[in-house]
Amino acid sequence: MFHKILIANRGEIAVRIIRACKELGIKTVAVHSDVDADALHVSLADESVCIGPAASAQSYLNMKAIISAAEIADADAIHPGYGFLSENAEFAEICEQCGVTFIGPTAENMRLMGDKISARQTVTAAGVPILPGTNKSVETAEEAVKIAADIGYPVIIMASAGGGGRGMKIVHSPAALPNALAMARTEAQAGFGKADVYIEKFCEHPRHVEIQILGDKHGNVIHLGERDCSIQRRHQKLVEEAPCPVLTPELREKMGACAVAAAKSVGYSSVGTIEYLLDTDGSFYFMEMNTRVQVEHPVTEMVTGVDIIKEQINSAAGLELRYKQSDIKISGHAIECRINAEDPEKFTPFPGKITGYHQPGGMGVRVESAMYDQYTVLPHYDSMIGKLIVHAETREDAINRMKVALDEYIIEGIKTTIPFHQKLMNNKQFCDLDFDTNFLERTKI
Repeated sequence: MFHKILIANRGEIAVRIIRACKELGIKTVAVHSDVDADALHVSLADESVCIGPAASAQSYLNMKAIISAAEIADADAIHPGYGFLSENAEFAEICEQCGVTFIGPTAENMRLMGDKISARQTVTAAGVPILPGTNKSVETAEEAVKIAADIGYPVIIMASAGGGGRGMKIVHSPAALPNALAMARTEAQAGFGKADVYIEKFCEHPRHVEIQILGDKHGNVIHLGERDCSIQRRHQKLVEEAPCPVLTPELREKMGACAVAAAKSVGYSSVGTIEYLLDTDGSFYFMEMNTRVQVEHPVTEMVTGVDIIKEQINSAAGLELRYKQSDIKISGHAIECRINAEDPEKFTPFPGKITGYHQPGGMGVRVESAMYDQYTVLPHYDSMIGKLIVHAETREDAINRMKVALDEYIIEGIKTTIPFHQKLMNNKQFCDLDFDTNFLERTKI
């Protein structure tokens, strides 16, 4: 087992990893930008190293500075969390070359599964269903028009790298295709450094359902059930729940088996997520794989009792999985609300000083956050400042528990998305399961 882990991240995920390390008896090193010196993860870690100025490119994305910090602190492993360098194959390779364990999959796995085009090719060979589309980059309008005609409209153009809606265009007619292709390629190049895009059939009313997997270096792979992440705005998740309330046991088993098969086919040996689109007729299609721990992992932990961060660390240390598939049981229902420092009406960032802070508590209530009273939410980083997770026996009970917890969650001095979540939990369509990924685009909350 590692003696000291450097956490190459900030905010709530850095705090989450530090807590797991402490429970495992592992010392921790926090890295921080100069404006993050007062951050909670810095005070909770055993030691800390400043790695640069506020801009992420000069601090949390600065590979040389992070590796230097690991050498200075004598850390033998680096946990990247999510975002930043968590899916950067080059960084994983540099860690290996420097004799530091990267807590995540291999660089080869990240390149293979992080690129959506190669991932489509890989999962198809493993027997995972995909939407009709291309398994290579589309570069010309003429090529795109022919492909779309064969697939049938509407189609969606997707960047092969990255996510978050950049390089993504939905097209309903041949006339709109050339311009949409050019825009998607431009956005992909600007956002991810490569203009590669592909085209696939657009699924109009899907749910976003993802399977959490665990793998070790001994060839064992299991899944921990699924999460429903359909409540999104601008392709960014806002609410996640486990299990998916519309899945049958048979469909759960089938989706899980496909996810495990895909992971085994590439020798995957860490935590990861296979993401699917679930159509209204029960058909499901591979969308992408996330080769890291995800923001929403706590809902899976709540219904399975498995500590995903600890298992990720154990796997990186070469230990065998402690669980077999038959050990995994889904118990109750969990819901997570992402708490963002944003105007709840416009969803625009709202940084500033927190002048009053109180976290909710009670049975089945969990808060993952790095916030505290008088903390200043910085404008330089992602606007998510916490996650509120509840667990109860049924979905209805979980919604009621979330309502109580949201009412108790007090954050003064800045605007947050708490009012949005309070409205959503009282929305009849949400409570009656009448929603998909486009719900917030057509529904006034």
